[in-house]
Amino acid sequence: LEGRMIRRDEEGSVLLLTLGYAVLALVLVFVTVDATSLYLAQKRTQAAADAAALAGADGFTLEVIEGEPRAELSDRGVREQAEAIVSAEQDVSLVSASTPDGVSARVVVSTRWRPPISTLFVPDGVPLEATATSRTALD
Repeated sequence: LEGRMIRRDEEGSVLLLTLGYAVLALVLVFVTVDATSLYLAQKRTQAAADAAALAGADGFTLEVIEGEPRAELSDRGVREQAEAIVSAEQDVSLVSASTPDGVSARVVVSTRWRPPISTLFVPDGVPLEATATSRTALD
């Protein structure tokens, strides 16, 4: 008689465990998808910064000093070239574009990542920023 009572008390426990594991598996999938999306968004932001810095390094004026050609960057030239590249990108904005030394172009871009699936932990998303530097050189 007691054996039958124990079996009745245990009835449905496997179903609860199965449901618990299914919920855990779904949460893991959601977190993995969100983490992958965040990683890819950061890579796209960095690629946009790299492209804008490379274009900014092409915004030089050519001068001849003592018979030697010299490429001189200006903040205005770097910004114009970087804006042209960033304007073609979707959801990326130019934060700054300048030349710290006249031969390097430094560009900072930003965007906002929003999770594609679960918004429970990150409701507004995460701001992303990337910085890139490119040098101009005449060989």
